[in-house]
Amino acid sequence: MSETIALPEAQDEQASFGADAAEPLARLYGQPVLAMPRDLYIPPDALEVFLEETFEGPLDLLLYLIRKQNFNILDIPMAEVTHQYLAYVEEIRDHNLELAAEYLLMAAMLIEIKSRMLLPVKKSDETGEVEDPRAELVRRLLEYERIKEGARKLETVPVVGRDFWPVQTAMDASFEVALPDINPVDLRLAWLDVVKRAKLSQHHRIGRAELSVREHMSLVLRKLQGQRFMEFADLFDGIPSMQVAVVHFLALLELTREGLVDITQAEPYAPIYVRLAYTTA
Repeated sequence: MSETIALPEAQDEQASFGADAAEPLARLYGQPVLAMPRDLYIPPDALEVFLEETFEGPLDLLLYLIRKQNFNILDIPMAEVTHQYLAYVEEIRDHNLELAAEYLLMAAMLIEIKSRMLLPVKKSDETGEVEDPRAELVRRLLEYERIKEGARKLETVPVVGRDFWPVQTAMDASFEVALPDINPVDLRLAWLDVVKRAKLSQHHRIGRAELSVREHMSLVLRKLQGQRFMEFADLFDGIPSMQVAVVHFLALLELTREGLVDITQAEPYAPIYVRLAYTTA
Protein backbone atom coordinates (compact mmCIF):
# COMPACT_ATOMS: atom_id res chain seq x y z
CA MET A 1 0.00 0.00 0.00
CA SER A 2 1.10 3.58 -0.58
CA GLU A 3 -0.66 5.24 2.41
CA THR A 4 -0.69 4.59 6.14
CA ILE A 5 -3.95 3.11 7.40
CA ALA A 6 -4.99 4.22 10.81
CA LEU A 7 -6.69 1.50 12.80
CA PRO A 8 -7.90 3.15 15.95
CA GLU A 9 -10.20 0.30 16.94
CA ALA A 10 -7.48 -2.30 16.35
CA GLN A 11 -5.04 -0.23 18.47
CA ASP A 12 -7.60 0.01 21.24
CA GLU A 13 -8.10 -3.75 21.16
CA GLN A 14 -4.31 -4.25 21.22
CA ALA A 15 -4.06 -2.13 24.33
CA SER A 16 -6.88 -4.01 26.02
CA PHE A 17 -5.35 -7.43 25.35
CA GLY A 18 -1.96 -6.55 26.86
CA ALA A 19 1.19 -8.60 26.64
CA ASP A 20 -0.58 -11.96 26.70
CA ALA A 21 -2.69 -11.22 23.61
CA ALA A 22 -3.12 -13.78 20.81
CA GLU A 23 -0.97 -13.81 17.66
CA PRO A 24 -1.66 -10.74 15.47
CA LEU A 25 -3.43 -11.16 12.13
CA ALA A 26 -0.80 -9.00 10.42
CA ARG A 27 1.73 -6.25 11.04
CA LEU A 28 1.37 -2.77 9.61
CA TYR A 29 4.55 -0.68 9.72
CA GLY A 30 5.82 -2.92 12.48
CA GLN A 31 2.66 -2.64 14.57
CA PRO A 32 0.57 -5.82 15.17
CA VAL A 33 -3.00 -5.91 13.83
CA LEU A 34 -5.08 -8.05 16.19
CA ALA A 35 -8.51 -7.65 14.56
CA MET A 36 -9.88 -7.08 11.09
CA PRO A 37 -10.61 -3.35 10.60
CA ARG A 38 -14.31 -2.64 10.23
CA ASP A 39 -13.76 0.14 7.65
CA LEU A 40 -11.46 -1.91 5.39
CA TYR A 41 -12.34 -1.40 1.74
CA ILE A 42 -10.81 -3.30 -1.22
CA PRO A 43 -11.60 -1.82 -4.66
CA PRO A 44 -12.91 -4.30 -7.26
CA ASP A 45 -9.91 -3.71 -9.56
CA ALA A 46 -7.31 -3.96 -6.79
CA LEU A 47 -6.49 -7.55 -7.66
CA GLU A 48 -6.07 -8.64 -11.25
CA VAL A 49 -4.82 -12.04 -12.45
CA PHE A 50 -3.11 -12.31 -15.83
CA LEU A 51 -3.17 -15.75 -17.43
CA GLU A 52 -0.31 -16.60 -19.78
CA GLU A 53 -1.40 -17.14 -23.36
CA THR A 54 -1.09 -20.82 -24.13
CA PHE A 55 -2.78 -20.96 -27.53
CA GLU A 56 -0.73 -20.71 -30.70
CA GLY A 57 -3.49 -19.13 -32.74
CA PRO A 58 -7.23 -19.04 -33.43
CA LEU A 59 -7.30 -22.59 -34.80
CA ASP A 60 -5.53 -23.84 -31.67
CA LEU A 61 -8.12 -22.18 -29.43
CA LEU A 62 -11.02 -23.45 -31.54
CA LEU A 63 -9.63 -26.98 -31.56
CA TYR A 64 -9.17 -26.79 -27.79
CA LEU A 65 -12.82 -25.81 -27.24
CA ILE A 66 -14.01 -28.66 -29.48
CA ARG A 67 -11.82 -31.36 -27.93
CA LYS A 68 -12.41 -30.18 -24.36
CA GLN A 69 -16.17 -30.72 -24.66
CA ASN A 70 -15.88 -33.88 -26.81
CA PHE A 71 -17.69 -32.30 -29.74
CA ASN A 72 -17.70 -34.16 -33.04
CA ILE A 73 -15.35 -32.16 -35.25
CA LEU A 74 -17.39 -33.22 -38.30
CA ASP A 75 -20.60 -31.87 -36.71
CA ILE A 76 -19.59 -28.75 -34.76
CA PRO A 77 -22.36 -27.03 -32.75
CA MET A 78 -21.59 -23.58 -34.11
CA ALA A 79 -23.79 -21.60 -31.69
CA GLU A 80 -22.16 -22.92 -28.52
CA VAL A 81 -18.60 -22.93 -29.88
CA THR A 82 -18.97 -19.38 -31.25
CA HIS A 83 -20.31 -18.14 -27.89
CA GLN A 84 -17.36 -19.63 -25.98
CA TYR A 85 -14.87 -18.38 -28.56
CA LEU A 86 -16.18 -14.80 -28.38
CA ALA A 87 -16.06 -14.91 -24.57
CA TYR A 88 -12.37 -15.75 -24.72
CA VAL A 89 -11.66 -13.04 -27.30
CA GLU A 90 -13.29 -10.45 -25.05
CA GLU A 91 -10.88 -11.39 -22.28
CA ILE A 92 -7.72 -10.91 -24.35
CA ARG A 93 -8.63 -7.93 -26.55
CA ASP A 94 -8.02 -5.44 -23.72
CA HIS A 95 -4.46 -6.64 -23.18
CA ASN A 96 -3.15 -7.43 -26.65
CA LEU A 97 -4.87 -5.70 -29.53
CA GLU A 98 -2.54 -7.17 -32.16
CA LEU A 99 -3.25 -10.69 -30.95
CA ALA A 100 -6.95 -10.01 -30.61
CA ALA A 101 -7.18 -8.88 -34.25
CA GLU A 102 -6.13 -12.33 -35.42
CA TYR A 103 -8.71 -13.92 -33.16
CA LEU A 104 -11.39 -11.47 -34.26
CA LEU A 105 -10.90 -12.55 -37.86
CA MET A 106 -11.70 -16.12 -36.89
CA ALA A 107 -14.65 -14.88 -34.81
CA ALA A 108 -16.07 -13.17 -37.89
CA MET A 109 -15.70 -16.41 -39.81
CA LEU A 110 -17.55 -18.32 -37.09
CA ILE A 111 -20.39 -15.80 -37.07
CA GLU A 112 -20.63 -16.03 -40.85
CA ILE A 113 -20.85 -19.82 -40.72
CA LYS A 114 -23.46 -19.62 -37.98
CA SER A 115 -25.52 -17.18 -40.08
CA ARG A 116 -25.27 -19.34 -43.22
CA MET A 117 -26.53 -22.34 -41.26
CA LEU A 118 -29.72 -20.41 -40.46
CA LEU A 119 -30.44 -19.89 -44.16
CA PRO A 120 -32.38 -22.43 -46.26
CA VAL A 121 -30.41 -25.45 -47.42
CA LYS A 122 -28.67 -24.96 -50.76
CA LYS A 123 -27.50 -27.78 -53.01
CA SER A 124 -24.29 -27.71 -54.98
CA ASP A 125 -24.63 -27.05 -58.73
CA GLU A 126 -21.95 -29.61 -59.63
CA THR A 127 -22.71 -32.60 -57.40
CA GLY A 128 -26.25 -31.84 -56.32
CA GLU A 129 -25.36 -32.49 -52.68
CA VAL A 130 -26.20 -30.21 -49.77
CA GLU A 131 -23.41 -27.73 -49.02
CA ASP A 132 -22.27 -27.61 -45.41
CA PRO A 133 -21.01 -24.12 -44.41
CA ARG A 134 -18.75 -25.81 -41.86
CA ALA A 135 -16.87 -27.92 -44.43
CA GLU A 136 -14.00 -25.48 -45.00
CA LEU A 137 -13.57 -24.88 -41.26
CA VAL A 138 -13.53 -28.64 -40.57
CA ARG A 139 -10.92 -29.14 -43.28
CA ARG A 140 -8.66 -26.49 -41.76
CA LEU A 141 -9.10 -27.87 -38.25
CA LEU A 142 -8.26 -31.44 -39.33
CA GLU A 143 -5.22 -30.25 -41.26
CA TYR A 144 -4.05 -28.16 -38.31
CA GLU A 145 -4.53 -31.09 -35.94
CA ARG A 146 -2.40 -33.35 -38.17
CA ILE A 147 0.34 -30.74 -38.32
CA LYS A 148 0.22 -30.25 -34.55
CA GLU A 149 0.45 -34.00 -33.96
CA GLY A 150 3.36 -34.23 -36.37
CA ALA A 151 5.13 -31.40 -34.53
CA ARG A 152 4.56 -33.18 -31.21
CA LYS A 153 6.13 -36.37 -32.58
CA LEU A 154 9.08 -34.42 -34.02
CA GLU A 155 9.61 -32.87 -30.60
CA THR A 156 10.27 -36.34 -29.17
CA VAL A 157 13.04 -37.02 -31.70
CA PRO A 158 16.50 -36.53 -30.16
CA VAL A 159 18.07 -33.25 -31.25
CA VAL A 160 21.78 -32.51 -31.55
CA GLY A 161 22.80 -30.05 -28.85
CA ARG A 162 19.68 -30.64 -26.76
CA ASP A 163 19.53 -34.38 -26.16
CA PHE A 164 22.96 -35.49 -27.29
CA TRP A 165 26.24 -34.08 -28.55
CA PRO A 166 28.32 -35.47 -31.41
CA VAL A 167 31.73 -36.86 -30.57
CA GLN A 168 34.65 -36.62 -32.97
CA THR A 169 37.79 -38.71 -32.72
CA ALA A 170 40.98 -38.72 -34.76
CA MET A 171 41.61 -41.94 -36.68
CA ASP A 172 44.61 -43.00 -38.70
CA ALA A 173 43.53 -43.47 -42.31
CA SER A 174 46.30 -45.96 -43.05
CA PHE A 175 45.37 -49.33 -41.65
CA GLU A 176 45.50 -52.92 -42.76
CA VAL A 177 42.55 -55.26 -43.02
CA ALA A 178 42.82 -57.68 -40.12
CA LEU A 179 41.59 -61.08 -41.18
CA PRO A 180 40.47 -63.50 -38.47
CA ASP A 181 42.72 -66.38 -37.55
CA ILE A 182 41.72 -69.92 -38.50
CA ASN A 183 40.84 -72.19 -35.65
CA PRO A 184 42.61 -75.55 -36.02
CA VAL A 185 39.38 -77.27 -35.05
CA ASP A 186 37.56 -75.66 -37.99
CA LEU A 187 40.36 -76.69 -40.34
CA ARG A 188 40.14 -80.27 -39.07
CA LEU A 189 36.38 -80.35 -39.58
CA ALA A 190 36.79 -79.03 -43.12
CA TRP A 191 39.36 -81.75 -43.82
CA LEU A 192 37.05 -84.44 -42.45
CA ASP A 193 34.32 -83.17 -44.74
CA VAL A 194 36.70 -83.55 -47.71
CA VAL A 195 37.59 -87.06 -46.57
CA LYS A 196 33.92 -87.92 -46.32
CA ARG A 197 33.30 -86.69 -49.87
CA ALA A 198 36.34 -88.62 -51.15
CA LYS A 199 35.10 -91.85 -49.61
CA LEU A 200 31.85 -91.56 -51.51
CA SER A 201 33.63 -91.61 -54.87
CA GLN A 202 36.70 -93.75 -54.17
CA HIS A 203 37.28 -97.14 -55.75
CA HIS A 204 38.67 -100.10 -53.84
CA ARG A 205 41.89 -100.57 -55.70
CA ILE A 206 45.12 -101.75 -54.24
CA GLY A 207 48.18 -100.21 -55.73
CA ARG A 208 51.36 -98.31 -55.08
CA ALA A 209 51.95 -94.82 -56.36
CA GLU A 210 54.64 -92.25 -55.79
CA LEU A 211 53.12 -88.85 -55.03
CA SER A 212 55.05 -85.61 -54.85
CA VAL A 213 54.08 -82.87 -52.37
CA ARG A 214 55.94 -80.29 -54.48
CA GLU A 215 53.94 -81.29 -57.51
CA HIS A 216 50.68 -80.82 -55.65
CA MET A 217 51.92 -77.48 -54.29
CA SER A 218 52.30 -76.34 -57.89
CA LEU A 219 48.83 -77.72 -58.65
CA VAL A 220 47.29 -75.73 -55.76
CA LEU A 221 49.03 -72.53 -56.90
CA ARG A 222 47.72 -73.01 -60.43
CA LYS A 223 44.17 -73.46 -59.12
CA LEU A 224 44.44 -70.27 -57.06
CA GLN A 225 46.01 -68.28 -59.87
CA GLY A 226 43.55 -65.60 -61.02
CA GLN A 227 41.10 -66.46 -58.21
CA ARG A 228 40.42 -63.95 -55.49
CA PHE A 229 39.12 -66.62 -53.12
CA MET A 230 38.45 -70.33 -53.47
CA GLU A 231 36.49 -72.41 -51.02
CA PHE A 232 38.57 -74.99 -49.18
CA ALA A 233 36.51 -77.94 -50.39
CA ASP A 234 36.72 -76.80 -54.04
CA LEU A 235 40.48 -77.36 -53.99
CA PHE A 236 39.85 -81.11 -53.73
CA ASP A 237 37.51 -81.39 -56.68
CA GLY A 238 38.74 -84.01 -59.11
CA ILE A 239 40.96 -85.79 -56.54
CA PRO A 240 40.75 -89.49 -57.50
CA SER A 241 41.65 -91.19 -54.22
CA MET A 242 42.20 -90.73 -50.53
CA GLN A 243 45.98 -91.02 -50.91
CA VAL A 244 46.04 -88.15 -53.41
CA ALA A 245 43.74 -86.07 -51.17
CA VAL A 246 46.17 -86.50 -48.25
CA VAL A 247 49.12 -85.35 -50.35
CA HIS A 248 47.06 -82.46 -51.69
CA PHE A 249 46.22 -81.40 -48.13
CA LEU A 250 49.87 -81.64 -47.07
CA ALA A 251 50.79 -79.48 -50.05
CA LEU A 252 48.26 -76.84 -48.90
CA LEU A 253 49.68 -76.84 -45.37
CA GLU A 254 53.23 -76.49 -46.73
CA LEU A 255 52.20 -73.52 -48.86
CA THR A 256 50.58 -71.92 -45.81
CA ARG A 257 53.72 -72.45 -43.75
CA GLU A 258 55.88 -70.83 -46.43
CA GLY A 259 53.50 -67.81 -46.55
CA LEU A 260 52.45 -68.37 -50.14
CA VAL A 261 48.81 -69.10 -49.32
CA ASP A 262 46.37 -67.52 -46.82
CA ILE A 263 43.51 -69.45 -45.24
CA THR A 264 40.68 -67.16 -44.03
CA GLN A 265 37.27 -67.40 -42.44
CA ALA A 266 34.78 -64.56 -41.96
CA GLU A 267 33.35 -65.82 -38.67
CA PRO A 268 33.15 -69.03 -36.63
CA TYR A 269 31.49 -71.93 -38.48
CA ALA A 270 31.59 -69.94 -41.72
CA PRO A 271 33.05 -71.49 -44.91
CA ILE A 272 36.85 -71.57 -45.09
CA TYR A 273 38.45 -69.85 -48.09
CA VAL A 274 41.94 -70.12 -49.56
CA ARG A 275 43.72 -67.41 -51.53
CA LEU A 276 47.20 -66.47 -52.70
CA ALA A 277 49.07 -64.48 -50.09
CA TYR A 278 49.50 -60.78 -50.81
CA THR A 279 53.10 -59.72 -51.18
CA THR A 280 54.10 -56.47 -49.50
CA ALA A 281 56.83 -54.30 -50.90
